[in-house]
Amino acid sequence: MKHIEEISPGSGMRVAPRSELSSTAERIDLGGAWRFRHSATPAQAAALASNPGVYDAGWDTIDVPSHWVLRGEGSYGRPAYNNVLYPFPLDPPHVPDANPTGDHWRTFDLPAAWLDDGRVVLRFDGIESIGVVTLNDVEVGVVRGSRLRQELDVTDAVRPGENTLHVRVHQWSAMTYVEDQDQWWLPGIFREVTLLHRPAGGIDDVWLRADVDPATGRGTLTPELRATGPVRITCPELGLDATVDADAPGTIAVGEVEPWSADVPRLYTVTVANEVESIELRVGFRRVQIDGDAWLVNGRRVRLRGVNRHDFDPVNGRVVDPAELRRQLELMKRYNVNAIRTSHYPPHPTLLALADELGFWVIDECDIETHGFVAAGWQGNPSDDPAWRDVYLDRAERMLERDKNHACIIAWSLGNEAGVGGNLAAMAAWLRRRDPSRPIHYEGDHDDLVPDVVSRMYAPLEELRRLTVARAGRPIMLCEYVHAMGNGAGGVAEYEEVFDAHPAIHGGFVWEWRDHGLLTHTADGTPFHGYGGDFGEEFHDGSFVCDGLLLADGTPSPALAEFAAVVTPIKVNVGTGAVTVENRRHDGDTADLTFAWDHEVDGHVVASGTLNVPPVLAGAEASAALPDLSLDAPGEHWLTVRAELAAAAPWADAGHVVTSAQRQLREATAPAPGATSAEPGVATASGYTLGEATFDESGRLTSLGGLALTGGQLTLWRAPTENDLLSGFGSYELGAPEETGGLGAPGPSSAARWREAGLDRLQHRVLAADADADGLLVRTLVAPAGIAQHVVVEQRWAWTDGALTCAVDVTPSTGWDRTWPRIGLAFELPLGHGRAAWFGTGPHENYPDSDAAARVGRFEADVAELTVPYAVPQESGHRAGLRELTLTGEGVPPLTVTTTPVAGHRVGFTVGLHSAAELAAAAHPHELPPPQATHLVLDLAQHGLGSRSCGPDVRPRFALWPRPASASFALRVG
Repeated sequence: MKHIEEISPGSGMRVAPRSELSSTAERIDLGGAWRFRHSATPAQAAALASNPGVYDAGWDTIDVPSHWVLRGEGSYGRPAYNNVLYPFPLDPPHVPDANPTGDHWRTFDLPAAWLDDGRVVLRFDGIESIGVVTLNDVEVGVVRGSRLRQELDVTDAVRPGENTLHVRVHQWSAMTYVEDQDQWWLPGIFREVTLLHRPAGGIDDVWLRADVDPATGRGTLTPELRATGPVRITCPELGLDATVDADAPGTIAVGEVEPWSADVPRLYTVTVANEVESIELRVGFRRVQIDGDAWLVNGRRVRLRGVNRHDFDPVNGRVVDPAELRRQLELMKRYNVNAIRTSHYPPHPTLLALADELGFWVIDECDIETHGFVAAGWQGNPSDDPAWRDVYLDRAERMLERDKNHACIIAWSLGNEAGVGGNLAAMAAWLRRRDPSRPIHYEGDHDDLVPDVVSRMYAPLEELRRLTVARAGRPIMLCEYVHAMGNGAGGVAEYEEVFDAHPAIHGGFVWEWRDHGLLTHTADGTPFHGYGGDFGEEFHDGSFVCDGLLLADGTPSPALAEFAAVVTPIKVNVGTGAVTVENRRHDGDTADLTFAWDHEVDGHVVASGTLNVPPVLAGAEASAALPDLSLDAPGEHWLTVRAELAAAAPWADAGHVVTSAQRQLREATAPAPGATSAEPGVATASGYTLGEATFDESGRLTSLGGLALTGGQLTLWRAPTENDLLSGFGSYELGAPEETGGLGAPGPSSAARWREAGLDRLQHRVLAADADADGLLVRTLVAPAGIAQHVVVEQRWAWTDGALTCAVDVTPSTGWDRTWPRIGLAFELPLGHGRAAWFGTGPHENYPDSDAAARVGRFEADVAELTVPYAVPQESGHRAGLRELTLTGEGVPPLTVTTTPVAGHRVGFTVGLHSAAELAAAAHPHELPPPQATHLVLDLAQHGLGSRSCGPDVRPRFALWPRPASASFALRVG
């Protein structure tokens, strides 16, 4: 137990860190079934497992790698989520006596030949938080650094034949204080355990520094070897066959090479061998430089279209499945992601090999975060405590040495949210001396004295512009931005505009790639993805762990499509007579793309073809003439151009759409005036009739064509998004960004202000309901209780040519002092209309500040699919610019909504199986009640999304302030 609170990099028979290498030397995978015993405290574990080498019936079985809190249905404890604060008193290096402990035990057979020649090394790739390793009842080491590789030389502890390995893992240790990342606490042996034979005279380590001169294209290899005797380095593709002295290998000129980049990830297979061992490396030639405000790779500025990524699986936590990891990175490529920040620790090594192969810029981040010390004003922070210096330096060394051969890594990151201090500066100094070829990243130093790259999190647009002056002559990036929590983030396109306007800003990394919901179930077995608080935590940070571009089950969210549309490196602009294609790739022309076009009239394709776009070099643009198209047919004419893969890529099939663009060629022609068949409104004892429509005495629709279609009343409410609900960042309602440096003013969340004003509990008072020869005129005053502000809604209903039409005007009173969530007309219809087909924008939901991915066309989907099952139910599914919507179902008459633009504006729509009130009341999708109706809202306007859950509020031009609004639409049944 003495090891638990020791401040140390690790102890025992530690092997000096070295590269991840593919070697001919033998190895044994020790993964699989281990014996396991869980104890509530270390003292209990010590008493129960005094002789762990002896099989005992009290031991369970667990799979390794795994996290014990994700096994055993809670009998081994439960996962817990905290973002910032530690789950125990801030008292370094001490941790609670109630420190869950997992004893892991197995046997393995060692080939006798391994001991005849060389050494035996035991490798651990990941143990949270520390592991005390015993081999044949001899303690061989204490492994610290949860997400860092540690090797132990166990030659003197092993024996031929059967051996007994025992690893005692403690959930909490002194090291927990420097591993306070925003993620689940998940103890266990969660990465591979491997036994390695290191042959005498073998090659213990290789670093091939592969450089290319951007001016000449000529490459060099500078080997650094930990080996004996002469070493042969060969690469048939380069005609390379050189034998070098391991102690002084020099630099090898290899002639012209194809450089590696994220867009053209050219790798060469290089073999490094001596008489004993052969090692194969995949090598990419590239040069990384900082030149003034330019962060260059191969002489060109890098543009980061990145995501932050944790190792995460909803069933297995941080255990990585290489096949699934490949699928995830291929998905990133299909959505125009070109960069990964390994938040907030070195990833599973497979990720870096795949990033080399598929092409990603990578910032490799060290396993250090001390964010919880913010609660004490950073007093006692290990980052500035000399007692922790060796721990910090050791972690930097283990990160760099394992990963140094990867071309994809273009910067080392010191860690995340660890304050400032001498230990971080010492890390940076060591990294620069060891590897001067890569810059240093660290966001926590806002004086920007330690890092080479100026980095910020969630900086508003104004702050970014200010930095280009305040940090003139230095490269700038956002290590986290557009916080993808729930429905959002909005404003991605506005960030891209700032990046385009200021080349010193090299882009950024969305927070984050995937929701971290863990698959669990209710007491009755209903499965759901849980977040903070769902596992009985004493305190937690709720759904803040679900803030990704993918839902927890891996489904892409609409935000991912929005990001892909905004950051696409192939920019297509459809002009009046030509299409312009700009190639913003780092490398590679557009010869791999086909530019296909569709001419659509009212959403129907009437002509298609392919544009003759010449290959466009990286950094250049070219134009191609548009085809001659007939615009004689009545209706809306649209031209859509798609950049598609001409042939399959390693990450996508042929035909994959990299980007698309649209242009409206002609607006719909207003129908010529003609004879219409209008019917008068009729007052009845219970209300009004109008054609096949009925209304109650307040003028509320109660049926249409025999269908129980009800409502049509004004709603100003939406189920708050998590960006609406949270207020950690300032409000732009209370402090305009241009007046506050983009910070806004402290204040309640938008949802709190909306509720304060009563927008979720509107009351309706009929001012007039008059049936006349033209139909039915209804004027209603709508207002919340307790305030004087109100809205007057005037609806002119008419029955014309078998359809119920409505012209609506919404007029707010003066005195409103806050935004509205929406201006909508809410309808209900019975269940059964389960399919939606529409002509408008799609295919995904879209909002005023998140509509780059939206295109005009015809789409269809199940009604249930139109609401995104975010981790927390919330506003979802709005699609602007509706022309026509038809809801159908088995055994029910179809309902069709058609719209007419008013002053160039059309209504949008939201249709789903739950009301805004039901969505707002549920904490998880499975808590929603069984659907009782289909809910349709025709939106005259919607408030933007923003990213105030952790970032800037809705920009003023996307905010819905109370204003007059008008719309015109028709409803038809049958």
